[in-house]
Amino acid sequence: MPLSRQISTTSPVLARRFAGRLGLFYGAVFALSGTHLPFFPVWLRAIGLDAAWIGIIIAVPAITRFTILPIITALAERRQALRGALRLTTLATASGFAVLALQHQPWLVFLVYVGLCSLWTPVVPLTDAYALRGVMSHGLNYGRLRLWGSAAFIVGTLLCGGLADIVPSSDLIWIIVVLALCGAASGLLLQPLPPLPRSTGPARDGRSLLGSPRFLCIIAASALIQGSHAAYYTFSAIEWKAQGLSGLTIAWLWTMGVLAEIIIFALSPRFTLSPAILVVIGAIAAVLRWTLTAQEPHAMGLAAVQISHGFTFGLTLVGTMGLLVREVPAHLTARGQGYYSAASGVVGSAASILSGPLYAAYGPGVYYIMAIMAGLGGALMWLGRARLSAQPHNA
Repeated sequence: MPLSRQISTTSPVLARRFAGRLGLFYGAVFALSGTHLPFFPVWLRAIGLDAAWIGIIIAVPAITRFTILPIITALAERRQALRGALRLTTLATASGFAVLALQHQPWLVFLVYVGLCSLWTPVVPLTDAYALRGVMSHGLNYGRLRLWGSAAFIVGTLLCGGLADIVPSSDLIWIIVVLALCGAASGLLLQPLPPLPRSTGPARDGRSLLGSPRFLCIIAASALIQGSHAAYYTFSAIEWKAQGLSGLTIAWLWTMGVLAEIIIFALSPRFTLSPAILVVIGAIAAVLRWTLTAQEPHAMGLAAVQISHGFTFGLTLVGTMGLLVREVPAHLTARGQGYYSAASGVVGSAASILSGPLYAAYGPGVYYIMAIMAGLGGALMWLGRARLSAQPHNA
């Protein structure tokens, strides 16, 4: 069942208002990611950290995803306070980045970043849970909502990329601080969620999800495919800058990938393939992408590799959300997103930590390991596709 085919229980006016304000919030959240992902490692390098320290620090968000994040999402769900949790975590994120900007010693950067990420990493799964509740209550489409985040990611990347050629790399952190404050401000505009529909079946708690082979297959396969982006997120900007590319060129390379992602999100209501097959296609694209990236492509080769991001990330995400909205009951949406993010955190943190010494020793050869990870995720989803297509959960 596509994510747009839900029964709307509210008026079109309320639905449009909900979608508009959520789109603005998605934009603020991902504009921050658009500056953080490509340029935070550049800032770390500028304040004197080596590749090993950078790999460890970049792994922190992934680690908090499977330690702190599930606790926060479960607490927000039990209290039926998704909107309040989003407001609190975005404010804490902005404050944390402001404190981080004043640190320069590796251990201090690490410790402050741990505290910051403990409240920052729940933002996206909480937002996705809030969005999926809107999908089910207002008859909206997830892809159309999520594309505003990707569009804002481009704005953040280009803004920071242009400024990277003007301001010292050691000052890039302040751009991140400003965008984090924008996220906190936009959280104040979020609409209240409609009440949950009355369940017609037996009640299920969060532990029942972890006992479902279908749910475990979904989060494990997706975590392997999305986790294969770890080396790209950590070292692509550093590698391209070492090759002599300007900050704006690096920003455009990231932008090309996100533009492809936006196209996938915009077209997602027209997809007729099953969500499981969409995830498998994303995995195949990731294997090809990382294998080509290991060959150190230049110019047109880099452009082609970046465009494939629409499949490796975007198509995988659309397929995963389609599977989760089938498998996870409405009252466990936040818990399901928390477990999904936790699985991604386990795989992503291991890949990020491993990518540090591998990149130091082999350079772009680290991407061969990423290709193997994506291949394993695709194989798992392919083997489980029949069970995932049968008896979908009725939202």
